[in-house]
Amino acid sequence: MYSTMYELLARWLPLVDSILIGLSGVFLVRGLISIRRGRTEEHHRNMIVATSFAALFLIVYVIRYLVFAPKIFAGEGAVRVIYLFILITHTILATVLGPLVLVVLYFAIRGQLARHKRLARITWPIWAYVVVTGWIIFLMLQAF
Repeated sequence: MYSTMYELLARWLPLVDSILIGLSGVFLVRGLISIRRGRTEEHHRNMIVATSFAALFLIVYVIRYLVFAPKIFAGEGAVRVIYLFILITHTILATVLGPLVLVVLYFAIRGQLARHKRLARITWPIWAYVVVTGWIIFLMLQAF
C-alpha cells in the first residue's frame, strides 16, 4: 500500500491528467460533429466542456509538475527518437494551443463567427493532435 498521500498522488495524478485531456478530446470531437450537423447550441456546450476539461488538465499538470519530479523516459534507440519527436511537437503545439483557443472563444463570444470559423479550422486539428499525442506520451512513459 502507499505509505503517504504524496506517493498516492504521484502515482495517480498522471492518469487523472490523461483522463482530463482525453475527455477534452471527446468533447472536441462532439463539438465538431454538432457544428457540422448545424446544431449550434450543442456545439457551444461541447466546446465549453472541452475547454473546461483542458483547463482542468492544465491546472493539474502544472501543480503536478511543480510538486512531483517528472518521469524520465527510459526507452533507448529508435523508440527514444520517436518519443522525443512526439514530445517536442506536442509541447510546441500545446504552448501555441492555449492562446489560439482563447482567441477562438473570444471570436465566438463576440459574435465574430467568420473569424471564429477561420481560426477554429486551424485550432481544431492542433487541439486534436495535442490530445492524441498527450495520450501517446502517457502510454510510452508507462511502458518504459
